[in-house]
This record gives sequence, structure tokens and C-alpha cells, in this order.
Amino acid sequence: MTDPVSRTILLLDIERYSDRDDVEQAYLRRMLYDITDRALESAGIDERLRLRADRGDSVMELIDANASVTALLRALLTEVPDQLRAVNRMASSSAQIRLRGVVATGYIAVDEHDGWVGSDLNHACRLLDAGLLRAALRERPDDFALCVSESVHAGIVRHDHPGIPAQGFHAVTVDSKNGPLRAWLHGPVPHGAHGPGESGAPPAPDCSGESPAPGADTSTPRAEPTATDPTTTAASDTAAPAADAAAVPDPHEPSRTEQPGEPGPSAQPAQQPAQPAAPPANVVFNFGGGSPSFGGSLVAGDQHGVSGGQVTGDVHLGRSGGEPA
Repeated sequence: MTDPVSRTILLLDIERYSDRDDVEQAYLRRMLYDITDRALESAGIDERLRLRADRGDSVMELIDANASVTALLRALLTEVPDQLRAVNRMASSSAQIRLRGVVATGYIAVDEHDGWVGSDLNHACRLLDAGLLRAALRERPDDFALCVSESVHAGIVRHDHPGIPAQGFHAVTVDSKNGPLRAWLHGPVPHGAHGPGESGAPPAPDCSGESPAPGADTSTPRAEPTATDPTTTAASDTAAPAADAAAVPDPHEPSRTEQPGEPGPSAQPAQQPAQPAAPPANVVFNFGGGSPSFGGSLVAGDQHGVSGGQVTGDVHLGRSGGEPA
């Protein structure tokens, strides 16, 4: 086997080749070779600078690294579509030829059986066979779909050379036996035929396609009480401070060590506040110790009245200091 050398890889494949009969396949192969030769000659790449391998419905070209990749891409984007348009204009529906193409670079070795060996070549073949590239050709009205490798995009396409518009290429990721492969598709990205792991954009953080702002709280928001529900408002205003106060120990209270056999604080039953005794029947104003009740309601603040027993007649309550109410 020869030592690996740097090569430019060109792959072209005929769409729906196996659907044709033998006569039609022979015609399509002649058209494929003719279009390939014309495109390479247009790029200034003659037969001395390339090796060809026949794959039936596709052709593989290993091009010398000194040949211009920029000229090759320009020919593929202009010369090949023009040739396909001219051929298909005069051909019957069964003889229409449409092509998928891949341009990549890498190190390739040739073994003793004239076979080509190299992982970069394998990756280029995976791109040519990707469902995304097949879908791209199906969905567009023209007859050619081109995909380039990441290295070709970084070295040539992104610099926006004349005849190679950088904005015309879109980043894609295709699935393969070697894992996800990143490449660049010329023309619109297909919408309806992505295979597993294939997409026309980097994966979004969530299903909505939008990521939260940095530092934003993504938890479920707590429902706020409404103004028409005073019970909920009162409970939310009083329960939260009470819970916080219960959770934080008083720093001024001395700590207490539990004795063996004595239940801890968590085992003690919660003390319920004592409820005021209900007033006797037919009593309107009652002093029974603690807070007085008036008609069943608690009375707070300064009160002046009779200290106990049952009161009949008028009862006058005033402010502190004898001021009239």
C-alpha cells in the first residue's frame, strides 16, 4: 500500500438509478461521465491530476492536492447545473438525470488491489449517502445538490470567493456509522426527511427552540393570590413568616441537651392555641377572663366597663382618659 497523500475528493451520484432499466442506466452512466469530465476541464483539472473509480451509479475522483479547489467548486456550482439543464431539456422523463455531489479533502492511500483507503474518504461517502442530502435533491426544482465537508468550508467556502457565495451554504449534521458528521449544504435545507440525528441546525436547548435568559428561573411559577380571594391572601401573608420563624432558632435562647429516653422536639405534639370559651346563652357582653367578647367577637384595646357578672341596661365604652368615643 502506498503512503497516504493529501487529495481532494469529488463524489457524484445519480438519483433513482436503480429504478431504470438497463438501456436507461447505460445512457445515464454516459451522461454522468460526460458531465464530470466537462466540469473538471472547466476547473483546469486534466486527467494527469486525478484518479477515477467507477461505482456503477456514481463516480469517485481523487484530485491532486495542487489542483485548485476554488476552481472546482465554482465549476460545480455553475457548469454542472447548466449541463444538467441542457441534457434534461432534450431527454424523455425516463432519461432525466439528477445528481448529488460531495467535495471533501483528506489523506488517501492506494493498496495493491488499486483500492482506496482512508477515513476521510469513508466520511465523504457517508455524506453522499446521507438522507438529508437525498431529501435536499428531492425538494428542490433544480437537478443538483452539493454538500462540502467542514474542512472545505473552513478553507474555501467561508471566504466568499467569486462564484462561491458563502451565504448560500448552510451548516448541517448528518448521522453515520462513524457518529454525527458536520458538513455544509448548498441551497435550502430540507424540511421533511431528516433521519435520526440529522438536522439543518444545531440542536435547541428545549422543544420551543428558545433558550432561557442567563440566570433566569426555569422552575414552575408559584400561583399568586387574586384580589378577590382574601382568604388566600391572608394565609399566604401570615403562613410564610410563621414558617420561617419556626425554622430559625432563637440565638438568645440557651440550647437544651436531650436526655436519654426523652423524646426530641420533633416527637412532641404541636401545641394548639386555646380557644376562648363560648359566652353563655342570651349574653351580649361577657367578661370571662382573658380577652372580653362582645356578641361572640373578641374586643381589643382599652375597655372600661363592669368586671364581671351580667350587665343590664345601657353600657358606655370610652377612650382612655375619659374622652368621649
